[in-house]
Amino acid sequence: MNAPAVELTEQTHRRGGGRLGRKALRSAPIASFPTLVRQIPAYEIVPSEAVELIHEESLKILEEVGCEFRDDGAIELWKAAGADVRETRVRIDRALLMELVSKVPPEFTLNARNPERTVRVGGKNSIFVPMYGAPYIRDLDNKRRYGTLADLSNFHKMAYMAPALHSSSSVICEPMEIAVPKRHLHIIHSALKHSDKPFMGIVTSKERAEDTMAMAGIVFGEEFVRDNPVLVAITNCNSPLVWDATMIDAMRVYASHNQPLILAPFALCGASTSASAVGAVAQVNAEALAGVALTQLIRPGSPQIYGQFMVTVDMKTGAPMGGTPEAAQMMYLMGALARKYKLPWRTSGFHVGSKLNDAQAGYEANMLMHAAILSGANYIWHSAGWLEAGLTCGYSKFATDCEQLVGWYKYAGGVPFDDFKEAMAAIREVGPQGHFLGTQHTLEHFESAFFMPNIMDFNSFEQWNAEGAKDHDTRGREKARSMLADYQEPKLDEGVAEGLADLIARREEKLPDSVS
Repeated sequence: MNAPAVELTEQTHRRGGGRLGRKALRSAPIASFPTLVRQIPAYEIVPSEAVELIHEESLKILEEVGCEFRDDGAIELWKAAGADVRETRVRIDRALLMELVSKVPPEFTLNARNPERTVRVGGKNSIFVPMYGAPYIRDLDNKRRYGTLADLSNFHKMAYMAPALHSSSSVICEPMEIAVPKRHLHIIHSALKHSDKPFMGIVTSKERAEDTMAMAGIVFGEEFVRDNPVLVAITNCNSPLVWDATMIDAMRVYASHNQPLILAPFALCGASTSASAVGAVAQVNAEALAGVALTQLIRPGSPQIYGQFMVTVDMKTGAPMGGTPEAAQMMYLMGALARKYKLPWRTSGFHVGSKLNDAQAGYEANMLMHAAILSGANYIWHSAGWLEAGLTCGYSKFATDCEQLVGWYKYAGGVPFDDFKEAMAAIREVGPQGHFLGTQHTLEHFESAFFMPNIMDFNSFEQWNAEGAKDHDTRGREKARSMLADYQEPKLDEGVAEGLADLIARREEKLPDSVS
């Protein structure tokens, strides 16, 4: 039986819960926040004329330079649509491009196996999603090592336990002890077994994408997953201007099933783009739009997510950097373009270059999450665990990120006025020189009035010292242990569990133990 999620009205979640919300949080086995509906305006970092300039240049890139689609099926689709195709280079007329892009719905429902954890993506809705793809982990003893299936399962459990995470992702870390050809089966099984939130698909081959859909079909029903989004998958354009066969294969599998893809160029600005923030955005916008358009040739009207992964390169060493001001500025520009096209869009939240859960990680994370929230991002990925430019997922970082997401959730929910009248009455009740600790208003609101983290320490020096003088990273590891100790598995139906085990066994018999 699935653990019930907390059902909060828009009003109660904007207040941080209210009495009904607090009662639900106390009584529910695992609390879960609904889709974040942003109640603050998106910040426009440049005037509309600048957005139009970037848009115009992006269209010229696709018309005059073109984009490579290294897949025979994609080339045939572009020819049939009337694009200018020369071998694998496709030049796309702006009218055709924008007609295809306009077919993408501005919002869609992303279904969870527990319907109470189903979310909305697009419009004023935002969801937080953990990181993806780390070969290494920083463990509960603060050691950096390769990830294992046990680590991956732990991160899926922590994602399930975190109220402000709306998805369990999938490859939070790589289970390195499992052979690559078989690894995807265990990644998806862990995501489906240990959490009942939405998850992410595998894109490293057509067959692995098909296996993902087969597993989703067992859990949700084959008929349901043919038309209803139950996962999100990531496809990256190889900047500059190449969509390769592997990504297009996965795109074809998921789009044909009406599953949303993130169409996100992987851009190292200054290396795979020009050394210019606005120049990089013009190129990445062209690449993303070309990918979005292709999905609509595969299945018109399928839900998709316009995306970007843009980090600047350290021009001294060539290393990618995380939370830089330029990365934040580019996020604002991409958000403005997404609103122009009425597309749901993805960016990164706590993407950092720091190796440890330290002050640098905090500075970088704040720079990017502030931009993600204020630029109106809908799918805020890499929102828990990310260290070392994505090479490492940290237990401590995951736990402390999850706590910070509660604060960002409240920040983006806007300033509530629903108890303003009672607050003014409390001032009259107390008068000069009194205190508010015993007023009825305080008794009713003390739990929800302010963000109250428990990993961050606000005690006196003496109290902090008496409790072991623990730094933030140490407290984060303790919180991670606590989350795992408190974990309660949202059990799969027995028949579903058996079906997944049978599919995995059958596929493992056919798959090799190594990549040839």
